[in-house]
Amino acid sequence: MNKFANEVEAADALHEKYTSLKTEINKIIVGQDEVVKLVLSSLFCHAHSLLVGVPGLAKTLLIKTVASAMNLDFNRIQFTPDLMPSDIIGAETLDKDRNFKFIKGPVFNNIILADEINRTPPKTQAALLEAMQEKNVTVAGKEYALPNPFFVLATQNPIEQEGTYPLPEAQLDRFMFNINLDYPSYEDELSIVKNGPSQAEQQINAVLSAAEIIEFQKLVDKVPVADNVVEYTVKLVHSTRPNSGLSKDITNTYLEWGAGPRASQFLIKAAKCNALLNGKYSPDIEDVRAVATPILRHRLVKNFKADAEGLTIEAIIEKLL
Repeated sequence: MNKFANEVEAADALHEKYTSLKTEINKIIVGQDEVVKLVLSSLFCHAHSLLVGVPGLAKTLLIKTVASAMNLDFNRIQFTPDLMPSDIIGAETLDKDRNFKFIKGPVFNNIILADEINRTPPKTQAALLEAMQEKNVTVAGKEYALPNPFFVLATQNPIEQEGTYPLPEAQLDRFMFNINLDYPSYEDELSIVKNGPSQAEQQINAVLSAAEIIEFQKLVDKVPVADNVVEYTVKLVHSTRPNSGLSKDITNTYLEWGAGPRASQFLIKAAKCNALLNGKYSPDIEDVRAVATPILRHRLVKNFKADAEGLTIEAIIEKLL
């Protein structure tokens, strides 16, 4: 049952809860405001995110803190070359009466941290990606529903490529955001080093329940979007496709492949959520621009000319915006 009288009241409640969430998360996580916002946005959009950053930037701590602030079940799966699909989704075993019984794997939690997802072979990657897409798993012909809400944060290490199995573009497309986790600033790192022990002892209060998250996910879907915002979004995505009617010179020169229709859908959905988190009731073009880079960066494929000239995907997206 909807606990809010109307959508406006629900939107105000989401903005208020988001402010409380940030306060709780900032007790532990220092100086990653944009990363925190994108992680929370993908959860409210009922989507998943890929987090790219070097080791030691508190990726596990971040998602664990988010789970605590939302009172959700959390599990971390360390992806390794010998990890099997059954290690993720579970398997049937014989019980003492010699009947088959399904033992659930770690994927049966609200929030999953898939650590270094590119370290495991494609067959095991596919087991998780199927669960992300279908929100259930099938074992021995039986379907088992995953908890709701269900959110996967997968991490990749950008500097250590030996012994990795990079995700194909078609699988990357299932992640709403590709979030770059950068080094902290000098001031933030100073605060981390000075206050580390006391921050670790901070108590995180749960400010959201699973039922409230589901209500807010439904709210994001209902947010109205003006036609000019939809048209801008679709034109932006079309402009990433080489030799299409709306492609730009930079696209034709430096891109091998552009974004598909899912990018347009994700841009609109993320723009809706961005507007709500900023206290607005409907997104404008600035909201689309705010989420464009993390949504497009893993959906565009550069050509050899772009690599030869040292042009980054982010620079190309900036030009298109």
